[in-house]
Amino acid sequence: MDAPGTIAPLPRPLAVGLSAWNFATLAGWFAFPFVAAGTARSPVLWAHAAVLMGGLLVHGRWVARRNPEILRRRRRIGGDTKRWDLAWVAAFWPLMASIAVVAGGDHAAHGGPTLPAAAWPAGLAGFAAALAVSARAMAANPYFEGTVRIQRDVRQRVVDAGPYRLVRHPGYVGLAGWALASPLLLLSARAFAPAVAAAAWVALRTALEDRTLRRELDGYAEYARRVRWRLVPGVW
Repeated sequence: MDAPGTIAPLPRPLAVGLSAWNFATLAGWFAFPFVAAGTARSPVLWAHAAVLMGGLLVHGRWVARRNPEILRRRRRIGGDTKRWDLAWVAAFWPLMASIAVVAGGDHAAHGGPTLPAAAWPAGLAGFAAALAVSARAMAANPYFEGTVRIQRDVRQRVVDAGPYRLVRHPGYVGLAGWALASPLLLLSARAFAPAVAAAAWVALRTALEDRTLRRELDGYAEYARRVRWRLVPGVW
């Protein structure tokens, strides 16, 4: 039996396969947009890559100062993770990467960006806001792991502090906001198609996780009656 507070790991073949898939996705995320653009000299693509890396670095350091334990726990995938969520994760990050790839192809087809330069600062602001919401959610929630499971190893309880007072899934607000801000950072109109698809994929996970928590986490149904909105106050 695992010691209290430890995560029973995912079966090794499944964990190795998912890790390899995620690594390949990350490599493709940064390389394939330039391939699609037909050039390694795209200032917009380089700016996007720099903003992405810099933003995630700042996000990680901010969370590490406020909730270092959750970063340690997120390095492992629990064996009791919902299998539907493993499929969701395997599809989501390539979908996010495809936003930049489509943008690269859009630039190649039209000889450059297809959105005005004024869209870029709006995209930067949207991306920064999305990461800020995500970081606050991770700082407030000691159970903010990377996959969906009921964390019985740490006796998971309902969190209603910080942004969880307003919506039940603020971390997914951050993910969806990141997706929708990306076409603006990439100055690509065509990139909105995969961006909207990625945001819809986030909404699907939100619904599935919310249903899981209602069924399996003590106190969540009562919390859902108090905090009515999953992602957008007044909408859903």
